[in-house]
Amino acid sequence: MHQPLARLALAIACTLAACDSDPTEPSGEALVERLDISLNPSGFVPLAAEINLTTTQPVRVEAFIPGRHSKAGDVTNRFEEVSTSHVLPILGLYASTDNSVRLRFFDVSGADLGEVSRTITTDPLIAGLPTTSVEVNRPGHKPGMHLVSYFGITGKFLPMTPVIIDSEGAVRWFADFGEHEFLSSLFYDAGVERLANGDLYFGDGSSGRIAAIDMLGNVTGQWPIPGYVFHHNVLEMTPHGNLLATVSKNGLATIEDHIVEIDRSSATIVQEWDLRLSLDQTRTAWSANTRDWFHGNGLAYDAIRDAIIVSGRVQGTVKLTRDNTVVWILAPHRDWSIAGNGVDLTTRLLTPLDAAGAQITEPEVLQGTRKHPDFDWPWYQHAPELLPNGDVLIFDNGENRHFTGGPRYSRAVVYRIDEDNLTVQQVWEYGEERGNATYSAIVSDVDYHPVEDNIVFMPGAVFDPSPVGRIVEIDVQSREVVFEASIRAPGAQYGITFHRVERLPLYPPMQ
Repeated sequence: MHQPLARLALAIACTLAACDSDPTEPSGEALVERLDISLNPSGFVPLAAEINLTTTQPVRVEAFIPGRHSKAGDVTNRFEEVSTSHVLPILGLYASTDNSVRLRFFDVSGADLGEVSRTITTDPLIAGLPTTSVEVNRPGHKPGMHLVSYFGITGKFLPMTPVIIDSEGAVRWFADFGEHEFLSSLFYDAGVERLANGDLYFGDGSSGRIAAIDMLGNVTGQWPIPGYVFHHNVLEMTPHGNLLATVSKNGLATIEDHIVEIDRSSATIVQEWDLRLSLDQTRTAWSANTRDWFHGNGLAYDAIRDAIIVSGRVQGTVKLTRDNTVVWILAPHRDWSIAGNGVDLTTRLLTPLDAAGAQITEPEVLQGTRKHPDFDWPWYQHAPELLPNGDVLIFDNGENRHFTGGPRYSRAVVYRIDEDNLTVQQVWEYGEERGNATYSAIVSDVDYHPVEDNIVFMPGAVFDPSPVGRIVEIDVQSREVVFEASIRAPGAQYGITFHRVERLPLYPPMQ
């Protein structure tokens, strides 16, 4: 038969037989001695599998799962090891689907040796997972998927469920710890993030520990915090890798006003910051709750100065040295006085600058009762992040803005802080123009992606009128929205869809 006609005949036959691969591609079946598939091997990640593969010669393997609707949903990962024996995590399966998984083989020189295809059939999603609609998806957004620290399981505040959603809005990974020995009532509050080694980590307020898991759901690390109760945030202190956590200290009349550093190797607590000493626990400008007077909800680490940045929802954002001394306070100047250790905190307040670099001296702006055209304070903020150039990025929730409750909007806002002169200049913001559509009085996240020079603005508890969380990625220079999605939770408690979201590659980077 003429070669093109032969190929056409093969293609027709393959279509009729529902083949998974291109009939013109070289087959890798002759290389396979063993290929065993285990779906959800840990029992906690229903959209992941593990393949045990033995081949007749050393190969490098590339795994591919085609997207359901377009190439935007494709998942490809090349495993760098060249061997005859492989244990391969397969991530990104669709729920309730006969997933085609293709394994392509390469020799040590990179020559293509062909591929094999297998089908992995998955169950439907568990009840209560989110639905996602993608409204904007333009070139220029950061590649990857969205790790959502989800709150919305129907009828329950616990357990919480980390979920990964692709750029088309499909759930491609989730962890269901309902039957886990100690994570069955997982309470991670601020959420899940990725360690430098590729594992996911979080603090669990229910079991009283920091934990890490791999992408197959296996627990890879545990760090107890005896004498303390975890809440809100845990942070890997790169580059040395110790863990920084917001905690309450047992036996005190106050809560959520301590920070601890946990040695990663020994799992011992090596440092404590008692905010009752460094700040004024009697200050009630933002809240009359004297028990939860600070409400620490976010952390950042300044590795250059070995200092920490702490967000206190009802006090402001504060930078502290390792010996618990206040470097600066980013907050309206109302009612600051003497710290528990005797320091006059009014000497640590940042003075705002206008766009030209001149000091703003209007008492109403300093006290927070009105904004300046070039500057406003963050209100009941979350998720501080230290940017590569030293600027500070914050999610400004905007609750009780200017002590009046209005106008109602949230912002992603970047501040440039001069620690020597104790000044602060607002250099970028986004969100006021969106008004109620992105107003989240509680929770929420904001991140900077330096390669793309984009900021992702993520209000997690928006009412419109039902609860929704939004992911809005903005090009910093053009202010164009390059990606936007709405995540809806059928059973959100307290109106919370998510606390935080992280954009990341589904497969961890190779170490």
